[in-house]
Amino acid sequence: MQNGLGKTLVAAEHRTNYFDEGHGKPLFLLHGSGPGVSAATNWAGVMPELARDMRVIAPDIAGFGYTEFKDDCRYDIKLWVRHLVGILDALGIEKASFCGNSFGGALAIGLAAFAPERVDKLVLLGTPAGEFVQTAGLRSVWEYEPSMENMARTLALFPFDASIITDEMVRVRYEASARPGAQEALRKLIPKPNETGPTMVKGFPESVLEKITAPTLVLHGREDAVVPPPCGFLLAQTIPNAELHLFGRCGHWVQVERGTRFLQLVRDFCAN
Repeated sequence: MQNGLGKTLVAAEHRTNYFDEGHGKPLFLLHGSGPGVSAATNWAGVMPELARDMRVIAPDIAGFGYTEFKDDCRYDIKLWVRHLVGILDALGIEKASFCGNSFGGALAIGLAAFAPERVDKLVLLGTPAGEFVQTAGLRSVWEYEPSMENMARTLALFPFDASIITDEMVRVRYEASARPGAQEALRKLIPKPNETGPTMVKGFPESVLEKITAPTLVLHGREDAVVPPPCGFLLAQTIPNAELHLFGRCGHWVQVERGTRFLQLVRDFCAN
């Protein structure tokens, strides 16, 4: 996953970049949004470990990473769910578990709501739900202009302890964000901050969450400055078969900031 390029398939009319490692029950890792985001930048640190026990598939979702972006395409939850179903079909997978970070968690919820027969279990990390005021972290994603300095400044808002951000992490994310049209494409996918007053962000409402039938593991950082912890509480309180793990001194990147515990929880949850 060094350069972010993996295998290629076509799903929902998009040339799709993805990684596929290991054997056994299939687990999809769904990345978040943000400048320079991709399957590789979100999951490189944990995918090899999870692949020891499961077949792990990590795609770049349509419009993100190294998967095709189309100027004339409307990117919304319906397209992203169709894209994910297309990936499942292309790989011959009838049903899988899904682990989603932030935007990826919202996409996993969308799949569980609109195509529940394709979903075994859900793991939701820092996932938006309900309605909340846009945070500084989300605002920075829209306002970002490609440079090493700006990338370092934006990434510093994501973990609780910014010292975990390495020069290599900044470089890889910056290089992906600087591809022609990448930031313009990202701005089409997220709400533009209001010039005055708060900007509201909407996740799936309770009316959708309460109909989710898949067993669900909710993981959230107590100090998450991108997607606030009440979103995690709402998910755990509303999805019928859900459990919540709240990590102190942890921000938006549970899989990075609490990597060992994350791996243990996901392995146990998917195996049982």
